[in-house]
Amino acid sequence: MLNGKSVLVTGGTGSFGQKFVEVVLNKYPQVKRLVVFSRDELKQYEMSQNYPESKYPQVRFFIGDVRDAARLKRACEGIDIIVHAAALKHVPIAEYNPMECISTNVIGAENVVRAALDNNVKKVVALSTDKAAAPINLYGATKLCSDKLFIAANNMKGSRELSFSVVRYGNVLGSRGSVVPFFLNKRKEGFLPITHPEMTRFNITLQEGVEMVLHAIDKAWGGELFVPKIPSYRITDVAAAVGPDCRTEVKGIRPGEKLHEEMITKTDSLSTYDCGKYFIITPTIPIWDLSQWARAFDAIKVSEGFQYSSGTNDHWLTIPEIRDLIKKHIDPTFK
Repeated sequence: MLNGKSVLVTGGTGSFGQKFVEVVLNKYPQVKRLVVFSRDELKQYEMSQNYPESKYPQVRFFIGDVRDAARLKRACEGIDIIVHAAALKHVPIAEYNPMECISTNVIGAENVVRAALDNNVKKVVALSTDKAAAPINLYGATKLCSDKLFIAANNMKGSRELSFSVVRYGNVLGSRGSVVPFFLNKRKEGFLPITHPEMTRFNITLQEGVEMVLHAIDKAWGGELFVPKIPSYRITDVAAAVGPDCRTEVKGIRPGEKLHEEMITKTDSLSTYDCGKYFIITPTIPIWDLSQWARAFDAIKVSEGFQYSSGTNDHWLTIPEIRDLIKKHIDPTFK
């Protein structure tokens, strides 16, 4: 699928970007070019040590910010596929610095759309978040806006052989700033701060996130929003898994946080289909025949009023399962 193609990943030195590069090089060793686009030169330098040019001549590192439209357009010259992972994602920081979040997550998304339209790109897959469903914080609102920009971009492509799609998933296990690494660090102090004893979240691994993006690159017709079927966890179970001997302390929900996250709202159910491993929310203005699309995806319409929430999920991670995931995906020495 990616062999012989030129691929650019924005936010390429982040948790997702690094895993994406690793997986692509393993699965598609004949990829023509794999461009890591990010603004952090130190992270690029550190990442480049793992991919020396003598062994990985297809990997390129391109300093730039998605806010800089001209730089992004230059980086996308000759690119076939864009994976857009760059974002400001920390909820409290976005609440305190709203225009910075808007500049990266909204204006940056529009810059990606324009760069794709201007450079004969064939596929764009943008990463979203469960916080974009019925958002109550600025981060979620900017990602909802970003989702709308990418989906609507399919209506502007004209005769171009180009499609834009979105993948939406929950908290990534072990990503920078997420709860498990935070708890692993705090347990040294003998206590773990809990925001709310009833709080729940969806859980996905980096590997699963990358596989979902690759699925969208391969299958999307343009305008779909892919949602994975993944388990939930209770924050109290994560605390018990990480520090069973630690005392917990309830600190209260942080600004902009929900008690439970949603990935599909009741309103979304009107245009949501069950496609096996994933749910897909179809665009309100599709550019293709919906019945043909449904047959191609073996899609079954969900019932009206269907809701996909971390608090009412039918698949829950147990404490032993959480511990196994930590050992497998974060720290092999974890005990």
